[in-house]
Amino acid sequence: MNTASSVSPQVSGRGLRLVVTGGGTGGHTYPALTTVRTVQARVGAGMLDVLWVGAADGLEERVAESEGIRFAAVATGKIRRAANPLRMVSPANMRDMGRVPLGVAQARSIIAAHRPDVVLATGGYVAVPVGLAAWMCRRPLVVHEQTVRLGLANRTLARVAARVAVSSPSTLELLPPASRATAVVTGNPVRPNLLAGDPCRAVEALGLRGFDPRRPTVYVTGGAQGSQQINSLVVEILPWLLQQANVVHQCGPGNLELLRRQTARLPVEAAGRYFLTGYMGGELPDVLALADVVISRSGAGTIAELTALGKAAVLIPLASSAGNEQAHNARHLADAGAAVALLGEVSAADVQAAVTPLLTDPGRRAAMAARARDHGRPDAAERLADVVLEAAHDSL
Repeated sequence: MNTASSVSPQVSGRGLRLVVTGGGTGGHTYPALTTVRTVQARVGAGMLDVLWVGAADGLEERVAESEGIRFAAVATGKIRRAANPLRMVSPANMRDMGRVPLGVAQARSIIAAHRPDVVLATGGYVAVPVGLAAWMCRRPLVVHEQTVRLGLANRTLARVAARVAVSSPSTLELLPPASRATAVVTGNPVRPNLLAGDPCRAVEALGLRGFDPRRPTVYVTGGAQGSQQINSLVVEILPWLLQQANVVHQCGPGNLELLRRQTARLPVEAAGRYFLTGYMGGELPDVLALADVVISRSGAGTIAELTALGKAAVLIPLASSAGNEQAHNARHLADAGAAVALLGEVSAADVQAAVTPLLTDPGRRAAMAARARDHGRPDAAERLADVVLEAAHDSL
């Protein structure tokens, strides 16, 4: 396949018109934003006309507004999956499915008016009506899948897409046969600032005066909102853990006061090696650079970041993730020796057993980090921008 880097990034004299859709979670929203900014850098200032189409009051609307990107809302319908197919025939599912045709009609009107050169869909329920509308309006559709497994929305849209971009080679075989010919492995875009962290800045910014540079550093996170499960498991082994390592613990804003009470009686020396925060902001790239081992969930965005950076990790998947995708992500890395996956019921003893060899054996930790880096694609945003620009160019 030819890449867009070999063609003019300005699809016409007027520049490039792009519609982007995807959202509901950061896993769909931030790869879309990173790709938009990468395409924007390619085509030049003032030459990208971008419209984000998403769900009203969703994360994507807030992100678009904060980034100065025009936004249009369409109706969406959420399918609540269940192991028993009969349970999917629920009043809530029937009501939401009835919103899909409305969303398609709204999206079709938006796309007909905007006349984009290309539409980028990064998943989530809102991507379905917008992707179908792009197909109806004969606008080239690029679908990007962030997870190892193929999401329900993207499985639907892959059949009508001009290009399908996936984050892992193992996803290719899950695509409809007709879609594989147009598929390309790009990886999952990672925000560029996450790749430019400095461990010394983390020590300075967080005031980690009690940290022991001779000990490895563990970063614990359950995502922006935190994870009660991960918090509880780590607190249970924290006295032991602080004998082995420095610990930066991002617990979620809603969990901060409880964690402060639970850790208030740590010995003074151990407490100096423990930093607790509800939320990690601009210092996150530096904290990730400082971390030798990460204990976290295994969402698509987290996996992309940890592998791009080459971090040894103990992954505790969110059991309720759609399609059990976090477990699939974790197992995929664990099978390659690029992480430890703790699946099913997880105890504090399980976490201690998983972390111990990574803290006590620097060689083992380095080997896992190297295998993680082998799975990373720090240039994923550039690769996906290539696909978007090529699809736009081919539509001329």
